[in-house]
Amino acid sequence: MITLIIFLYLAVLACSCWLHLLNNRHLHQHGQRVPAEFEGAIDPEVLAKSSAYTLVKGRVTLVQTLFDSGLTLLFVYGGLLVWYDGWLAAYTLSFISAGLIFFVVLSLAKMLLDLPFDLYNHFKVESRFGFNRMSFKLWCVDLLKSLLLSTLFFILLGSAAFWLIQAAPASWWLWVWGLVVGFSLLMMVISPYVIEPLFFKFEPLKVEGLEENIREMMGKAGLSVSKVLQVDASKRSGHSNAYFTGIGKQKRVVLFDTLLAQLSPPEILAVLAHELGHMKKKHILKRMLLMAGIALFYCWLAHALIDWPALPLLVGISSASFYARLVILFFLSGILTFPLTPLFSSLSRRDEYAADRFACALHGNSEDLATALIKMSKENLANLYPHPSYARFYYSHPPVVERVRSLRSRDKG
Repeated sequence: MITLIIFLYLAVLACSCWLHLLNNRHLHQHGQRVPAEFEGAIDPEVLAKSSAYTLVKGRVTLVQTLFDSGLTLLFVYGGLLVWYDGWLAAYTLSFISAGLIFFVVLSLAKMLLDLPFDLYNHFKVESRFGFNRMSFKLWCVDLLKSLLLSTLFFILLGSAAFWLIQAAPASWWLWVWGLVVGFSLLMMVISPYVIEPLFFKFEPLKVEGLEENIREMMGKAGLSVSKVLQVDASKRSGHSNAYFTGIGKQKRVVLFDTLLAQLSPPEILAVLAHELGHMKKKHILKRMLLMAGIALFYCWLAHALIDWPALPLLVGISSASFYARLVILFFLSGILTFPLTPLFSSLSRRDEYAADRFACALHGNSEDLATALIKMSKENLANLYPHPSYARFYYSHPPVVERVRSLRSRDKG
């Protein structure tokens, strides 16, 4: 059984690496020709830069994937899990304290091991292609804030979860599921007011007349928004974006200042109309319900398998603590869920096309959304030639060339 599990893990790794290599080779073969949909909007020099960016990012991702996978195998099958579990068991700790230390230390170790990749991505790759605007000091400050916040939230959530596991051994899976779902909803409410301002400066929209147009468009869609804000994203990155945040009546529209500099007001409205499409079609709600259902299944499965005597034997050890058994389950779930990746990607792409159709109907001009996508792809150096198999497997959004083609075919129709 151990040999079979390792074989499956390596098969998943090989499939992932093959898809990445396939995508890079496809770009090498086709990435020199400007797509018809982008003619006049992007020149060969920018296209070459876009292809180079995709290839460099792909190589870094591939190396990090191999590195992380090797470490995972070493930890699970190389004796480190047994050593770590035994080291912690030597201390007289409560169930909650031991659980918190077990996973906090693991998370810190993972963060430290990933630091070289994060630094290389920010200060070599992103800087080389003109995206990184962060000083090393600001990067360190952001890292420290993220670390403190994630540790604090894990301690709060983990303490409650381990207490429930201890207090209700027969039904903890249901209570823990409710805790996780409730915590996720709470984060959606407080994040715009407590967390996001720690990293970004929000201020009223400065583009004259745009806020009124946004509110008018939302009114046509039967929705309202509490605030329309712009954020100083350019302080950290040259990438652009726009999003809705919050739930209920406290929804806010947030526009990156980089996006405001790149798009015209009609194009910005078209992009926001697309986001409104997700809300009106209830894509966000459906996705939340789907994730809650999956989380419920995983909590039940973990409860059903956590005390299975043969569970540690699957990774070649005779005994394991509750926390080590959770690690084993996490490891196995990565193998089992990998084949579902293209299914979830397909569902997401379907929603993106539906949101595009809604945006065209609401905004009344599909060309504005098409040109907005072209400009954003140009500025973000998006890959215009993903391999079809890679896109089907990993892409949550349709490839931008196909998306622009679909938008413009509506006008012709």
